[in-house]
Amino acid sequence: MTTSVARGRPDAGLWPVDVTHRHVDANGIRLHVALAGPDDGPLVLLLHGFPEGALCWREQVEPLVRAGWRVAVPDQRGYGTSSKPASAHAYALNLLARDAIDLAAALGHDRAAVVGHDWGGVVAWHLLTHHARFVQRAVVLNAPHPATMLGHALTHPSQALKSAYVAFFQLPWLPEASLEAGHHALLRRALTSTSRPGAFDDALLDAYAAAWSEPGALTAMLNWYRALAFAPRLAPQRITVPVRIVWGDRDAALDAALAERAAGQCDLAEVVHLPECTHWLLHEDAERVNELIVEFLAAACPA
Repeated sequence: MTTSVARGRPDAGLWPVDVTHRHVDANGIRLHVALAGPDDGPLVLLLHGFPEGALCWREQVEPLVRAGWRVAVPDQRGYGTSSKPASAHAYALNLLARDAIDLAAALGHDRAAVVGHDWGGVVAWHLLTHHARFVQRAVVLNAPHPATMLGHALTHPSQALKSAYVAFFQLPWLPEASLEAGHHALLRRALTSTSRPGAFDDALLDAYAAAWSEPGALTAMLNWYRALAFAPRLAPQRITVPVRIVWGDRDAALDAALAERAAGQCDLAEVVHLPECTHWLLHEDAERVNELIVEFLAAACPA
């Protein structure tokens, strides 16, 4: 495990001052992870989605540290300065979930609380389903349960239309060219046009753009979607770990009803809707999101 200081990083100054940056060997790759909080505190993993990276959680770190947590925020494989395997097969959900488990083990923990947004939430669902003993509690934000997404899209044409971009991402090279053009103008616009005004400031977008410019990053990020083409169809399994689902109802890509569909896969789930928030609720109402996360995870943190 190596340690690097934030100084000189594109995101320097955007993280809380007490965050330490490391590169950790896990599951045969190397992951960049931002760490904060007491070394002996219980571990919480914050898992980001597309196309943001670890920095999306900058507003959530300090509240969790104050609550006693050891907070680990990785750039998941394909993002930032984490490893970027070339094959789309390297982005299968079972490998993404194993990254989280092995990262926790490298940090000295065999269990963790998990908070996931977007694709990070999908990884959280996989952990809850197939590695329940690893997860103490979980909070999932605007991420559908994989077992419910297809059925919902087939019966709700509006969702099928919203998901059309996933088919575009399956194409070779053209999505990369489109996302890279004009200094990543399409990615920037995708964030700012589907969020409330002011959710993404220039400094945050510039830090994201620097991460998108890492060699191989765009292909690796798209490979999360391309791996869907050969994902096995697994029989749904009941989730027994307590879960809180938080959903911004003005999500431009995901129907709000997917929150209840996901809860239907769980024995101990509760759903909280934020009617005025979009997909990017972490940025739009950080205070409320933080309250919902810290409150729910408190049962797993002795502090």
